[in-house]
Amino acid sequence: MNLGLFFFEILPLAGFFIGFHYAGLYIAAIISTFLAGLVMAVSWHREKRLAMFPLFSLVLSLGLTASALLLEATIFIKIQPTLFNGIFATVLLGGLLQGRPMMKLFFASQFSLTEQTWYTLSLRWGLFFLTLALANEYVWRNYSDADWVAFKTVIAAPASALFMLVQLPLTLRGRISIQKNL
Repeated sequence: MNLGLFFFEILPLAGFFIGFHYAGLYIAAIISTFLAGLVMAVSWHREKRLAMFPLFSLVLSLGLTASALLLEATIFIKIQPTLFNGIFATVLLGGLLQGRPMMKLFFASQFSLTEQTWYTLSLRWGLFFLTLALANEYVWRNYSDADWVAFKTVIAAPASALFMLVQLPLTLRGRISIQKNL
């Protein structure tokens, strides 16, 4: 794991946290969105491709941050994690209801996994995204802005990273080995 790359990719989250504590929620959202765009631009420059999840997140963030600024309503900033996670939960769990493991659609070019592994990952991630969406709704509606920012940056983001690590053994076990013919 490239530690420098990891820290670069969490810049938007760090910018949000620092921006909030020094300048408030609106500036935090602007800083975070700008840094997400910067990370996306550097990724494009390095890899000549854009990952769909970060691109979707950036577009959603741009739209909701602009709405928050134009309408002077912080709710648009606070519901961003709910919408992002809720949409992915709906796509993943809805796909399963239709018999389609949507994780395969998103990541088949990066991983060669068994069909059962794709189904299991789709279910686990769908439920995780649903939990994050519901937790975000609960926290922003019942706690202060500072508490919500702490939840978003100190609880939800690390929980996502930890959840991803917990899925690693399943992903490794579910790999399809590709035999080379000599």
